[in-house]
Amino acid sequence: MCGISALLLADSSQAAVSELLESLGLLQHRGQDAAGIVTCGHKGRLFQCKGNGMVRDVFTPQRLVALSGYMGVAHVRYPTAGTPADSEAQPFYVNSPYGIVMGHNGNLTNDTELRHFLDYDAHRHINTDSDSELLLNIFANNLQKTGKFRINEQDIFSATQALYSECKGAYAVAAMLAGFGIIGFRDPHGIRPLVFGRRKSLTTSGYDYMFASESVVLDALDFTDIEDVLPGEVVIVSRHAVSRRRLVIEERITPCIFEYVYFARPDSTIDGIPVYNARLDMGVKLARKVRQVLGDKMDIDVVIPVPDTSRAAALQLSHELGLAYREGFNKNRYIGRTFIMPGQEMRRKNVRRKLNAMPTEFKGLNVLLVDDSIVRGTTSQEIIQMARDVGAKKVYFASAAPAIRYPNVYGIDMPSIKELVASGNSDDDVAAEIGADLVFFQDIADLVDSCRRFNPAIKEFDTSVFDGRYVTGDVSTEYLQKLEDRRSDAAMQKKTLPTPEAIGLHNYK
Repeated sequence: MCGISALLLADSSQAAVSELLESLGLLQHRGQDAAGIVTCGHKGRLFQCKGNGMVRDVFTPQRLVALSGYMGVAHVRYPTAGTPADSEAQPFYVNSPYGIVMGHNGNLTNDTELRHFLDYDAHRHINTDSDSELLLNIFANNLQKTGKFRINEQDIFSATQALYSECKGAYAVAAMLAGFGIIGFRDPHGIRPLVFGRRKSLTTSGYDYMFASESVVLDALDFTDIEDVLPGEVVIVSRHAVSRRRLVIEERITPCIFEYVYFARPDSTIDGIPVYNARLDMGVKLARKVRQVLGDKMDIDVVIPVPDTSRAAALQLSHELGLAYREGFNKNRYIGRTFIMPGQEMRRKNVRRKLNAMPTEFKGLNVLLVDDSIVRGTTSQEIIQMARDVGAKKVYFASAAPAIRYPNVYGIDMPSIKELVASGNSDDDVAAEIGADLVFFQDIADLVDSCRRFNPAIKEFDTSVFDGRYVTGDVSTEYLQKLEDRRSDAAMQKKTLPTPEAIGLHNYK
């Protein structure tokens, strides 16, 4: 999962970098592995700073001063494909044709075929293992076919139309053409989010325009007229005009439901669905499930959320059941998300460093812990043991998401299927594995309803991690096996070896 943004200022004498930096701070929850910004200034000159680490670590004041220009693209990532090397920090850049910069959120499912095509047919050199570099070069190759000295909006629409037929999987893209403008587009199924807005310039006539993964970025930077880039739509912003066209209209529009469960900030709205409200309703549905399972054996004393994303669901669940809600865990906010980290032992240690249980909220009580999901079960097991260590009598565990039994192929770097605790296991098996007295999983239909009720126009969502149904229709057994090999703990640990920086734009460090 990644976070992307692109900004074009109406006043070409102003610098875009400060607000691009702010956008990355607002999207830091979407990726903590690497960050990057590329800006464009006078005569189409490009300036870059990117590298591994948190936003605050990559961008020093000295580096930011060097990023001049009135427009740019920014990106935060963790590696869903490729490696965590410095060379794969985004945005990516190709100089031919026209100087193109691209930030990508998602995952391509036909990367092997694309890599072969770019090598053997298009003769374009690919310098990393990242599928995002493939996407950029497919776009560049399509633009190259125009053979023009200068391109226009129609050429960009044509190049993206061809890209839609060539690239399979999930992708939300923020791109920039040197000296021309910024571009945003989404895959035809709308799996990954992208929003677009404008703001009246304070220093000249006209509007500033911005793309971002989540609406919270545009809200915080005072943009208005915020709307989603539609699935299969391309939006082009130049110094002179805004052009938009929906090039592909799929029957099945399927936003990733995990955005609402876990990834997106609660103050964002994605595809017309307010994330916070959806999570509240997940709590309502989950309360019904708890009441249905326990019946007259209800002996829960207190509901405690696992910080942070489960708070809304836990709060509403406690209200529905008429139970006390307490904050039983104190969180160190400077530790990253654990299911992203390679190595089970590292994840176990990290949970203890990240959370601290407060004995007064657990001692002698039957507690219901609420989390957004259960992935490997490592985090859940450690949290349950922490609750018991400080005196909890019984520990029930409720997940706002259904049991995750299948790998994600659309941009969430979940573990291999063998490492998913619910894969091939019953709910009772999962409870035994993580040490809970009982586990409650949300039903898929209830989760879908919690989101869809706020935008009935969306008929379905990508729920492939729960039911194994992949909407793009191209996910074969062979592809899943390749993904399995790539995502195992052993493979991930090999990826963490240091690699030299790749050739590209001068990187201000």
